[in-house]
Amino acid sequence: MQGVISGFTVIFIVVALGYILGRTGVLGEQASSVLSRVVFFVCTPALLIHALATSDLSAVFSSTLAIASATALIIGAVYALLAKFWLGRAVPEMVIGALSSSYVNSVNLGLPIAIFVLDDASFIAPLLLFQIVFYSPVALAALDITALPADRRTSTLKTALVPLRNPILIGGVVGLVISVVGWVPPKPIMEPLNMLGQASVPLALLVFGLTLTGVRVFKKGESPRRDIVLAAVMKMAAMPLLAYAISRWGFGLTGHHLFAQVVIAALPTAQNVLVYATRYQRGEVLARDSALVTTLLSIPVIAVAAVTLA
Repeated sequence: MQGVISGFTVIFIVVALGYILGRTGVLGEQASSVLSRVVFFVCTPALLIHALATSDLSAVFSSTLAIASATALIIGAVYALLAKFWLGRAVPEMVIGALSSSYVNSVNLGLPIAIFVLDDASFIAPLLLFQIVFYSPVALAALDITALPADRRTSTLKTALVPLRNPILIGGVVGLVISVVGWVPPKPIMEPLNMLGQASVPLALLVFGLTLTGVRVFKKGESPRRDIVLAAVMKMAAMPLLAYAISRWGFGLTGHHLFAQVVIAALPTAQNVLVYATRYQRGEVLARDSALVTTLLSIPVIAVAAVTLA
């Protein structure tokens, strides 16, 4: 438990520093955008290459992959059904809401929590694999078909190839290939990757703190409050409980591994969902507010998981 408290303290301090930098404007108006691109295109791919190249493949193709996949798909499907038959939402808003309730922030918060709280970054690799290779393409295809007019829709092949342009996926694939072939890259190659990879977590936390400045949620007349509440409840209550049930009784996990699965499920909604919503101009406020609300709720939820399971 002491390690969990220490890990969260480290995370909160760096996030708070990012928030202060955002409030004071020391880094300029484009700081969040520039730093997030550095994390996305450089540091996180380097971290994945180094981590996967030096890890056991069983950590990637493990129970974590099955649990994360099943949990996200079930929660997303339940949200979609409720949004359709209870809230009466159109398909694009259903898709954005389903992602808001089940698509995990695996980079900005997932990696720091895996490193400082779970003490093992390999827990995040299977989640990244599922979300980038399968979940994102399926959601993008659904939005492409339902949210765009026929003349603006991309081809099926182009949609299927979208993940292949993701630098995080490329970094993961490179790391997996190195691990599979059993080749150990020379130190002059691995050391720069390690240096850049180590910068990923603090920069991601700074970016997260920067994004918290100036955001208002539940704005009257603008925010779809029922949708946000539903997404938050599904994400921060139903998803961790479902992950616990599948892990405990489906896979027989106990101890630290059980705790890790619940923590992964309790991570907040990813910023990617807002990117998708903005791209298709549907459900943008829902995606934005869900990300912020679930981020704030994730702190007490993970703390409860730590007290009861860690």
